[in-house]
Amino acid sequence: MTKSSVRWAIFFANIGHTLTHLMMLLYPTVVLTLEMQLKLGYGTLMWLSVPGLVLYGLAALPAGWLGDRWSAEHMMVLFFMGSGAAGLATGLAQGPVGITGGLAAIGFFGAIYHPVGTAWLVRHAENRGRMLGWNGIFGSLGVGAGPIAAAALSSFYGWRAAFLVPGAICLLLGAALLVLVRGGSVVAAKTDVKPQAEPASGDVRRAFALLSVTMLSTGIVFQALTSVLPKLFEIRLADLTAGGLIGTGGMVSLVFALSAAFQYFGGMAADRFSMKRIYVMCWAIEVPVLFLATRLFAMPLFAAALFCFSLIAISTPTENALLAHYTPSRWRATAFGAKFLLSLGVSALGVPLVAVVYDRTRDFVWLFAILGLLAALVAGTALFLPRERPAPEALAPAE
Repeated sequence: MTKSSVRWAIFFANIGHTLTHLMMLLYPTVVLTLEMQLKLGYGTLMWLSVPGLVLYGLAALPAGWLGDRWSAEHMMVLFFMGSGAAGLATGLAQGPVGITGGLAAIGFFGAIYHPVGTAWLVRHAENRGRMLGWNGIFGSLGVGAGPIAAAALSSFYGWRAAFLVPGAICLLLGAALLVLVRGGSVVAAKTDVKPQAEPASGDVRRAFALLSVTMLSTGIVFQALTSVLPKLFEIRLADLTAGGLIGTGGMVSLVFALSAAFQYFGGMAADRFSMKRIYVMCWAIEVPVLFLATRLFAMPLFAAALFCFSLIAISTPTENALLAHYTPSRWRATAFGAKFLLSLGVSALGVPLVAVVYDRTRDFVWLFAILGLLAALVAGTALFLPRERPAPEALAPAE
């Protein structure tokens, strides 16, 4: 495996992280336009995205298994090209049923990225925490670009363009990766670039059981917050956004963009300090911030949202590094598949939770209270993770 192959793998892993989050976060902003065009309520329209969000997690486990057993490189080609085709199908959809089907396809093919792409990246990383931090920044760029891209494309070219343009970009990247794989420029890595000692079996079982609880809970918090933010800002930041779609999408994107850099610091910290301690501290601090957000408006609310997402950004590479640390390398994509089954699939319950709370209360006070309790559950559960063993001497790099 050449250095060029490693660089290409890292490039496509990172750009894939941007696009998977961008594609999944187009709809929460587009839905604000569809309210007027389809004459349906916000809560009803949000339900259209639930099948795709569920598939985004449910399909992650089989995708990870295929990545371990078949080919990570070809699974990534399938991710790019399938996501692109699904984006085009959504943009060309006629009515709620077609939109639901298109969003479901985006979720299905998007499910490939996290288990396969993350494991692919870890295999090529010399410093896992730092590389996961950079990868997290690319993912956050997608989270941040999604709302503003959806708002701009919808405002100037219609809501369909919000799906057609990113879909075309995904197709082009998939074709480029296929050419590189077929031409031998991207070659499958047989082992980690920087191998590490395998974890003890007892620690593996204990860590995965506890992380299953925390990953599900953090997933619900993240899914709910990213879905609710456009509507929350439309209601509580009306003076700052001028009540416009671009203003609302821009403020949401600003939160995601500013918090993105903290992924890098979280990754660096995971390489240097106790991953368990970082993880616990981030989610313990998240609790009072979420409860405080229930009472805030205008700039104080914006600041609280930014702080929430910054803490999540710090904890995310740490969570992924913990999972990689306690997973044997031959099962890593499958383990990440199980993680994202929980954190993206089952946790899609966070989206109907947003819809139900809003339809019943016309506000989100109870939503933030529930999310605060989940953050407390994460911090408390993470306290019981195994104590990290001193790092062994570096092993010789794989040929």
